[in-house]
This record gives sequence, C-alpha cells and structure tokens, in this order.
Amino acid sequence: MTKLLAALVTAFFATVSFAQTAAPTAAASAPKAEAKAEKKEAKAEAKADKKEAKAEAKAEKKVAKADKKATKAEAKAEKKEEAKK
Repeated sequence: MTKLLAALVTAFFATVSFAQTAAPTAAASAPKAEAKAEKKEAKAEAKADKKEAKAEAKAEKKVAKADKKATKAEAKAEKKEEAKK
C-alpha cells in the first residue's frame, strides 16, 4: 500500500511540475509576436521614409528644371535686347 501511495504522490508532483513548465512556454511566444510586430512597423516606417525621400527628390528635380528654364529665358531675353541695340 505504501508503494502505491508513493507512486500516486510522485505522479501528482510530476503532473504539477509539468503543468508549471508548460505555462511559461506560452508566455515566451508573446515577446516573439511583439518583436514581429515591431519589425513589421519598422519596415513600414522605412518604406514611408523611402517614399517621402523619393517625392522630395522629384520635387527638387522639378524646381531645378524650372530654374534652368527661367535662366535660359532670361539669357534669351538679354540676347534679344542686346541685338536691338
């Protein structure tokens, strides 16, 4: 009878320890999900920054083109005026 009682107590402690070790495993996956979400957010932010930089470069190119056109027009106007003199 004592052997049976000892086996039951041992089984009880084994079950309790197994149940306690399984719970932290589920909690360990939460930081993984959080890290994955942070990585996704960082990726989206980088994509937005890249898009913004591209738009700025396009705008700068447009301004440079307009400046070049204006300078060319001024030079043409000066040349025309000098030709009249």
